[in-house]
Amino acid sequence: QNNIGSDIIMALDDVVSSVADDKTRFEIATYRTLRWLDRCFEAHRRPHDQNLFPIVQGGLDVSRGGLRDICLAGFRERDDKAPGYAIGGLAGGESKDDFWKVVDHCCRALPDTKPRYLMGVGYPLDLIVCTGLGVDMYDCVYPTRTARFGVALVDGEAPGTLRLKSHACSEDYRVIMRGCKCMACAGGYTRSRLHAMLKNDNPLAVSLVTHHNLAYMMALNKRMRDAIKNDTYGDFARSFVRDQYRGKESGGQDVPKWVKDALSAAEISLD
Repeated sequence: QNNIGSDIIMALDDVVSSVADDKTRFEIATYRTLRWLDRCFEAHRRPHDQNLFPIVQGGLDVSRGGLRDICLAGFRERDDKAPGYAIGGLAGGESKDDFWKVVDHCCRALPDTKPRYLMGVGYPLDLIVCTGLGVDMYDCVYPTRTARFGVALVDGEAPGTLRLKSHACSEDYRVIMRGCKCMACAGGYTRSRLHAMLKNDNPLAVSLVTHHNLAYMMALNKRMRDAIKNDTYGDFARSFVRDQYRGKESGGQDVPKWVKDALSAAEISLD
C-alpha cells in the first residue's frame, strides 16, 4: 500500500464472517487485529502523506465490554497514530437489525473529529441510514456489479432499481432517470434501446449502465453532503425513505422496522 501511494490505506485485520457461529474465533480475530495494527503502524513508511486506518472488528457483539468494545478500547489507546477509522466485519449476511446496531455502537464510540469509514456497504438505503448514524465514507461493488446484470439505480419506490432486461422496458422510450447527467441519460439512450443492447450482449450497454449507477451514487452522496451542510439531513432522510416506502395503504410497501429503529437511534423520526 505504501508503494501504491493511495491517500487512505488499511491496516491488516482478521475478519470473520459475521454469521459464523464460533465465539472463540471472533475473540482470536479481535485480539489479532489489535496486534497486527501495532505491526502496521511500525511498518508504515509514509505516515505524513498516507492515512492508515485501523479496522474495528468484533463480530456482532455490541454488549458492554464485549468484543467490539474491546477492539474500540484498543483503538482509543492508539488514537494518536490513527487519522481515521474503518468499521469492518459487516455486509456478510447478518440481519439488518444486527447490522445497524453494530454501526451505531461503533459510531458512538469513535471520535467525532476523525472520519468513519464503513467497509463493503453501498446500497443507497444503507447509506442514508448509516450516514444518519455517523458514518462518513463507504465502498462497495454493488453499483457496478448490479450494472453488469442490466440493473440501474433510480429514485423512487423500493428497491430503487430498474431492471432494463425486463419486458416492461422493451418499449419504454424514456431515459433511465430524468435529470441524470450520466453518459446514458445525457446521451439520450432510452430504456428500450438499452434493453435491446443488453439482450444482444452488447458490452457498451453494460458500460453505460455502470456509468449511470456510479453517477447516481455520486449525486446521492452530494445530496447527502449538501443536506448535512445545510443542517437538513433529517428532512432529507425522511423524504428519501418515504419515496421508497409509500405504505401499503398507498399501494407501496411499509417502512421496514430496522429502518425506523436505526433512524430513531439517529434522532430522525419518520412520523
